This record gives sequence, C-alpha cells and structure tokens, in this order.
Amino acid sequence: MKTKGAISNFIENYYLHFNAAALVDAAKGYEEQLEKGSKMLVSLAGAMSTAELGKIFAEVIRQDKVHIISCTGANLEEDIMNLVAHSHYKRVPNYRDLTPQDEWNLLEKGLNRVTDTCIPEEEAFRRIQEHIVKIWKDAEAKGESYLPHEYMYKLLLSGVLEEYYEIDIKNSWMYAAAEKKLPIVCPGWEDSTMGNIFASYVLKGELKATTMKSGIEYMTFLADWYTNNSEKGIGFFQIGGGIAGDFPICVVPMLYQDMERTDTPFWSYFCQISDSTTSYGSYSGAVPNEKITWGKLDINTPKFIIESDATIVAPLVFAYLLNM
Repeated sequence: MKTKGAISNFIENYYLHFNAAALVDAAKGYEEQLEKGSKMLVSLAGAMSTAELGKIFAEVIRQDKVHIISCTGANLEEDIMNLVAHSHYKRVPNYRDLTPQDEWNLLEKGLNRVTDTCIPEEEAFRRIQEHIVKIWKDAEAKGESYLPHEYMYKLLLSGVLEEYYEIDIKNSWMYAAAEKKLPIVCPGWEDSTMGNIFASYVLKGELKATTMKSGIEYMTFLADWYTNNSEKGIGFFQIGGGIAGDFPICVVPMLYQDMERTDTPFWSYFCQISDSTTSYGSYSGAVPNEKITWGKLDINTPKFIIESDATIVAPLVFAYLLNM
C-alpha cells in the first residue's frame, strides 16, 4: 500500500466520531474491497457533475478504483456541459434569498439554476445538441441503436467538442470513463435535458424511439455484467439516493429471485452518503439494514451510512483512496 498523504492523514487523525468516523470507516472499507480484488460500483445522484466532482472522480476512474458507474441522465450530461461551457456558468451564493421574480429573471437570461450554480442553456445545452443529434441520426441511418452513455462516449471521443473545451480535460469524469470504455448504467435517462431533446425529435418524426436503447436494456446489461464480475465480490458506493442507487442495487434480488440463480452473491460492501432522513418510505433515507429484507445485502455485508453533504464527503473518501 502506498504511503498516505496529508488529506488522508488529517481525516484519520481528526475524524474520530459520528459522521466523521463513519467517513473514515467507509473509506477504509472501500479500500479493503479493492485490495481483495472486488469490483466497485459508484452511483451518482443529485447534481454531482455540476458540483465538479469530476476534478477528483476522473482520477479515481483512471486509477481503476471504480469499475462501473450508475448515474442519472443529468450527471451524464452535466459533466460534458461543464467541460464546454464552464466560463458561462454563474454562481449565485445568495440563492436562499431569491424571489420568484429573481428566478424568472434568471430564466429569461437562459440560466437554469441548480442550488447556487446556474447552467447556461445556450452555451451548454445547445453546443452539445448540434453534435449529439448528428450522431443519433447517423446511427439511425445505419439501422443502429445504442445506450445513452454510448452516444455520449462517441461524442467525446470524436473530438468535435474540443474547440469548446473550457476546463482541463483531465477534470472531466465522463471523458476519463470514455477513454476507459467504463461500463455505465443510466436509468431514467429520458428525464434529462438530452433525453427531453431526443424525445422532441421523436415527436417531430425525425428520429425513432428505438434508436435509443431503453432502461430494460440497461438492466439486462447490468445483470450480465454483475454475473460475470462477482467472483470476488462487487461493492456499492452510493452518492445520494433515488434511481441512480435503487436501479442498480435491485439487480441482485432480480437475479436471485426472478431468474432463480440462487448462487448469485449479495453486494459485498455498501456505503451511502445521504442527508435524507428515514421517514415515510423514503428510499434515499432508508438505512442499509432495510436492504437485507429486499435481498440486496447479506447480514454480514459491511454497511456504512454517512449522513452528510456528498459534495463535502465524497471528495474526502476519494482522496483517501488516491492516497492524497
């Protein structure tokens, strides 16, 4: 094992109790999974790409410390948007004080707000749209269809966006993933901006819905990937909740119960970073033990929950894995 750096030493020395200690325990547990040869899935919910998690997550990908990603359509596209339009983003530190009129003014300027950060519609969405639509239409003309992230990989690796780059390419986790041909599942992609744009072309009769593979095809792909990679275990590191987490974790009970493959191993590690409270059937706030009852986690699976802001916690866990 490499010598740990200043950040890792700091959290080991000072993060000793409560959520701080849970962070360190989870990071060490993740590292132990890697050391024994287990594969790791990381799920990205929320607006982690707009939070610029790529600045550290891209290196996690390059160093083979994640083997498959589950993310929302928003995270899939917003990393690329940040790549091509970073200088046009607007930060609104006083977002809690905005009135409805202030919000309307942002809309009229083409600024779509995510908490304290506004994504510039014209520079971000439209720069990508022209090129991705061409890739969709070219595929359809050839009678081909692909998963949403495969089209994004084609877009990035084609080089057509290079003239627009506004950050160092090494800080784009999607580009790092494309170079690695890293498996991705992106459930519910249709509710993203690019998903909405694709649907609009279907409604206009310019594209067929079948040119884009569906969530069922993501699930069947994931089932095969899990089956082929679970010999030494597969761990699950969940950032946030929602569909990015619930979709992939369900592959285990599906294989075990619905496919009747009773030799399917449970997830070998589980950690969730969330600030959601446990109440009223919330998936995001469900404690890990609840997942035992659904056939997702074993009674002995190492389980961690860090109740905190993922934009603070995730970079620290990744820094520990990178020996920073």
